[in-house]
Amino acid sequence: MITLRPIIGVLFALMLLTEEATSANIRVFSGGAPQEALQHLAPEFEQATGHRVQFTFRLVTEIQQRLAAAETADVIVLPVSLIATTERTVPLRTEGRIVLARVGIGVIVRQGTIPPDISTAEAVRKVLLNARSIAWPDPALPIGGHLNRAIAQLGIADEVRPKLIVKGAGRAELVATGEADLGFHLISEVQTVKGITLVGLLPAALQSFVVYGTAIPTYNAAPEAALAFVEFISDRSRSESWKAAGFELVGKP
Repeated sequence: MITLRPIIGVLFALMLLTEEATSANIRVFSGGAPQEALQHLAPEFEQATGHRVQFTFRLVTEIQQRLAAAETADVIVLPVSLIATTERTVPLRTEGRIVLARVGIGVIVRQGTIPPDISTAEAVRKVLLNARSIAWPDPALPIGGHLNRAIAQLGIADEVRPKLIVKGAGRAELVATGEADLGFHLISEVQTVKGITLVGLLPAALQSFVVYGTAIPTYNAAPEAALAFVEFISDRSRSESWKAAGFELVGKP
């Protein structure tokens, strides 16, 4: 008597092998600003495609250092200007190179504090001069460099610099504990921080949006899964997810 069990077992094994062959583990290296949006979108992408997404979130400067040191990623998510400089050491594909989303700089204060007026450049100038201490981004970061130029533009650099507590990460916690009176952050980075209040975006005269993009290194010999991930996160149907994380999706039409 012929039994079907061995045949069924072989078919099942083939199905598993086929599934493994068509799914991929996508390594994504990203700056910290888009973390909330990307982690929200990843499970939906994984369910829809069978691919798996593995994130590495770090300061953008550290991501660049890791890539320059030959650490490998399937997708890179960084400010567009830094993707251009990254390409000097890591060749990038044309496909998957898109402008993804942008995020602005905001002001935060400790929860329970009366929010200051930041509606104009002059109002921000007064807030900076009146503050006891200010949580300030590292000038090596795009936001930090811009804000250093902003206080110089306002003519108060010498007065403000002694008040600055410069940190690459963890600035919001300084405000939450009262160590700093206020802080300057990309608003996507403070959406879920407890103990602080987001006062709002800087006025247009002082604002600088950080525009994030994506890229796929040329050493990725099978970029289809990486391209699928880029297509998924940049689709207009994901706009609300990006908005909830403090970003404005640029993406594709």
